[in-house]
Amino acid sequence: MQFSTFGEKFNRYSGITQLMDDLNDGLRTPGAIMLGGGNPAAIPEMLDYFKLTSEEMLADGSLIAAMTNYDGPQGKDVLVKALATLLRDTYGWDISEKNISLTNGSQSGFFYLFNLLAGRQPDGSFKKILLPLAPEYIGYGDAGIDEDIFVSYHPEIELLDNGLFKYHVDFEQLSVDESVAAICASRPTNPTGNVLTEEEIHKLDQLARDNNIPLIIDNAYGVPFPNIIFEDVEPFWNDNTILCMSLSKLGLPGVRCGIVIASEAITQALTNMNGIISLAPGSVGPAVAHRIIEKGDLLRLSQDVIKPFYRQKSQRAVTLLQQAIDDPRFRIHKPEGAIFLWLWFDELPITTLELYRRLKARGVLIVPGEYFFIGQKEDWAHAHQCLRMNYVQNDDAMQQGIAIIAEEVKKAYLEG
Repeated sequence: MQFSTFGEKFNRYSGITQLMDDLNDGLRTPGAIMLGGGNPAAIPEMLDYFKLTSEEMLADGSLIAAMTNYDGPQGKDVLVKALATLLRDTYGWDISEKNISLTNGSQSGFFYLFNLLAGRQPDGSFKKILLPLAPEYIGYGDAGIDEDIFVSYHPEIELLDNGLFKYHVDFEQLSVDESVAAICASRPTNPTGNVLTEEEIHKLDQLARDNNIPLIIDNAYGVPFPNIIFEDVEPFWNDNTILCMSLSKLGLPGVRCGIVIASEAITQALTNMNGIISLAPGSVGPAVAHRIIEKGDLLRLSQDVIKPFYRQKSQRAVTLLQQAIDDPRFRIHKPEGAIFLWLWFDELPITTLELYRRLKARGVLIVPGEYFFIGQKEDWAHAHQCLRMNYVQNDDAMQQGIAIIAEEVKKAYLEG
């Protein structure tokens, strides 16, 4: 069978496909230790809350109504309006329902945005998405209909006490010209847990404005919800920002609901794309989210339940890793948010892709670092020395997995 150019590109086995395959296979494999995928934790208090809310909605008919009716292509009206009101009243944003659109998960939203802005232009020129630093989210890498739509830069690496380090945007090397369609960064970053500082986010905003391009912020883990962020930062949005959010890390990944907060022009474009590609976003997730906002619980649950749970889990994982791996060449990116730790094995004599294979053979699933260095002009040794570890598993599973990682890393260093 002959596929089109589009078909050939999206028929490839990509890093994000491997990650989701591992997640699915691991869930079905008894004894597998899932330290790889991005599934959020099953937080008991949140599960109880979702159960109670679903029962309320089933009883009053709103859940069945969401399941048996289409929404419009912009997404469920009541959620869009309620969310605009919440953000306007809480943070003073100049925002209305005309600034918010929904998508079938944030992955779909990024596919829309990247291809709306980057790639081949009507005048024949070619534009790219600038990632201020890599590593960045694995799911961006294959999202362009055109090839090679990303350009990124190495970060500055700050070595910290206690075996930690932190990435920073290297503004000295960052270059924006007419070939850049938009700047995009996740905050906090998947895979590293890095949080761009207030100074960095404002510099990126000014750089975008100076070049008349939007700043896209992937806020899947950020403030104000789900608030899996351990630094003291303020929610950020203005009329030149495209803020992408999600219900997934609230604990609802299965409802596939992404939220894009942007200018009216971007909102209308995404609405049109929704209508063509999927008729309308799914209805169940937005109906549940609207009920959570109606009850006044969205920001409370994020601040008082979700954030403390993940903070404690990340601290525990760091302790376990540092107890298990005492090699001075091992460092952990400072855990500032998201649901992952980013591990750096300096001078590792094998790639983390090979380490991934060895760990998988022993029933431990992690994600090799190579996949996250998107848009790089040249190979970088650091990219082959890092891996992403999900820390949301129960304590026993996490301890077992870390012990096996420690054994394989020690073996790799010794074999040289």
